[in-house]
Amino acid sequence: MDKPEKVQVVERIPTARLSVMLRLPLLARRLWRNVCRSSNERGLSLVAALWILTILSVLATQLLHSIFLERRVQANFADRTKYHFAAKAGFEHTIAMLLGDDTPFDSLGEVWADTVEDRIEDGTMDGMYLTYRVDIRDESSKVNINTAEPDTIQRLLNLVGYEDIQSPGQSLPDSIVASRPFRTVRDLARVPGMTTTLLYGRQQQSVGGLTVDETETQNIPGLLEYTTIYSVDTNTDASGQNRLNVRNAEQQQLTQLRANNNQPVFSQGEADSLIQQRDSIENVGDVLGLKAISEQTFDSIRDKIGTEGGDGDEGTVNINTADSNQLQTLDGIDDGVANRIIDHRNTQGNFQNVDAIKDVNLVTTNEFKSIVDKISTTDDEILNGLINVNTASLEVLKLLPGMDESKAQAVITRRESEPEDNQQPQLQTQDEIEGNPFTDIGQLLDVEGIAVDTFEQIAGLVSYRSHGFLIEADGIDAGGRIISSCTGVVDRTGQTVTVKYWRQN
Repeated sequence: MDKPEKVQVVERIPTARLSVMLRLPLLARRLWRNVCRSSNERGLSLVAALWILTILSVLATQLLHSIFLERRVQANFADRTKYHFAAKAGFEHTIAMLLGDDTPFDSLGEVWADTVEDRIEDGTMDGMYLTYRVDIRDESSKVNINTAEPDTIQRLLNLVGYEDIQSPGQSLPDSIVASRPFRTVRDLARVPGMTTTLLYGRQQQSVGGLTVDETETQNIPGLLEYTTIYSVDTNTDASGQNRLNVRNAEQQQLTQLRANNNQPVFSQGEADSLIQQRDSIENVGDVLGLKAISEQTFDSIRDKIGTEGGDGDEGTVNINTADSNQLQTLDGIDDGVANRIIDHRNTQGNFQNVDAIKDVNLVTTNEFKSIVDKISTTDDEILNGLINVNTASLEVLKLLPGMDESKAQAVITRRESEPEDNQQPQLQTQDEIEGNPFTDIGQLLDVEGIAVDTFEQIAGLVSYRSHGFLIEADGIDAGGRIISSCTGVVDRTGQTVTVKYWRQN
């Protein structure tokens, strides 16, 4: 960081006031000469002189007080200027730290999540230093009010005390959705039906006993505590590779997806089945619900399969007894699809009717867990509104679909626990990471209480990292007082950090 240039503060008395000070003796002599011209007025000369001296003393006192105030203003301005640059130095220091963060995740166990306090040299006084303090908050730990689903907004409003009162007009959640996009969170104040209490929070008194002395005041946060418009992430996997958009990927691209054992997940027939069903894919979690036999394939083989009799009777294939080669004689079924049919009947039992073959899943839970971080449903390079499971609070995690307090607490317990040796992230950074942060969305399936149905709902709504951060930097004097502060939101999705919001206090 460049050493700030020395600033020399020069105190100057305004020219007009300096002129008055220099002329005071001359004015006094002239007044004295005038009162002493007549010998008949000598009796009054002393009184007049005293009045003159009194007036001059008052004027001089006011002038000196004015000079003193100007000195104080100049000193305060100098201090605010110095501590402004101290706060700005803390802000720039934080940006450099975020740029140097080379972990593929962002968690509360990293250095950036701790309050930073440091100092820089005072440019006006040799050997003196100015202190700054910086706090950083992950914007992806909050709900993006511009992208959140209406159900999430409803739960968010309930969290801050909103009561849905039936009225002829539009409900508040619907009004918020209709008013998007917002340029700042405080723009929520313009939404019809929004109240100051909902937006800024309130204080609530709770009585612990029968006496007034036992009454306690509890702060109830408002929407400003839980919402943002700056949560942002890149559409890449943990290794930095672009994710594959399963909504428009070609067969060859799908067959190149590999599980953790480096084996391909989809055969050509399975890739074709996914392509035939992808109109039903809205988020990545929907891939887990796809079937190995699409409706199109089923319609083409319906009359060629059965569940009873020997193979080959009346030209049909018995799906309860056929081996892989026999199943592959059917249109649209290759070895990959055939093996899934066989695995399904081995674990679930024989098919009761031919329609039951449509229950065979296209991908197993473990396979999906290994590829979920590698796929997407959009080609957008930047993703807005994902919630970081490594930094989100219990209250925010509870807002996700399919989540409740116990599941949210299980996520927090997992990320704060001591990792097992085989779970410890392999990092290049020398900084020690506290806890056991998620490094892949698929790891949520390892959390107690997060079943497949819950994972399907949240897979496309969460992330394990962030690229948007709120930075609050303060310049602090020797007594611990905040002299100057600045607040900004930065975006590091590009090669450089971009400041999206800035406020100087």
